[in-house]
Amino acid sequence: MSLKKRLLSKEFVVLAEMHTPKGVNISELVNNARRIKGRIDAVVVPDMDNGVMRMSALAGGVLMHQQGLEAVINVYCRDRNRMALQGDILAAHVLGIQNLIVVKGEEMASCDHKDARIVNDLDEIQLLEVVRRLQDGSDMAGFDLAGAPEFTLGCTLGKFADDASLEKELEIAKRKADAGAQFIITPPIFDIDYFSSAADKIKALNVPVIATVFLIKSVGIARYMSVTEPESRVGEDLIKRIRKSRDRETECLKIAGESIEALKDKVDGVLVVTLGWEHRLPTILDYAQL
Repeated sequence: MSLKKRLLSKEFVVLAEMHTPKGVNISELVNNARRIKGRIDAVVVPDMDNGVMRMSALAGGVLMHQQGLEAVINVYCRDRNRMALQGDILAAHVLGIQNLIVVKGEEMASCDHKDARIVNDLDEIQLLEVVRRLQDGSDMAGFDLAGAPEFTLGCTLGKFADDASLEKELEIAKRKADAGAQFIITPPIFDIDYFSSAADKIKALNVPVIATVFLIKSVGIARYMSVTEPESRVGEDLIKRIRKSRDRETECLKIAGESIEALKDKVDGVLVVTLGWEHRLPTILDYAQL
């Protein structure tokens, strides 16, 4: 069943993020994808995430398609102008990619190409409107297309630290939904209890909600996030649990799996983000009983 049909039928969906290589050796990407084939509903492929130059998400999405996996590619305004964005979106459809997520590109302060120019010809809401316009059969200049693409279109919810910031992000997310977004991806969720109350407000957008489960790989990463990203709500209990474990790596995998299981009755799906530990996705899915 396609991702679109699963979302429409309100079945719980499982997505896994996989980065393309910095180069042309695709063996690791392909092998990791094969390990989870049949266990997830689609692979999300970022496009030069964190400002790091990699093989394009468009190529990554095609590779997933070739392996028999449904692909979802991220589309940013940071690196391309409106003409390039429209061209890539049309190409994605022709190459068999049926799902897009419009994402805000990260700042380039920590990127690996310091002299790269930020484009941002459009913003996220404008890009969502562009995709909807392309699907209606015309480009931004008003010219008719020789065949219109079709996509299941998603967006992201910005990070929130409290109820006030959540309300602000929900206002923006509502505009994204009105612009054509058909599902929404949350920031990484670590405090399930707090998120439970926020989930009802997010669901009021009337689009499927997919929660991000981010794999914390070490005590150091957990502590760093708790200090520098207070909106992540990485608590002391979580940090202590990892620190006291005899096998910290396994404990981190268990925590991710347990988070997925705890979210099953609160959202419409999850996106599992492992940032380089894609080979451990099968273990996380085991702990999540998926």
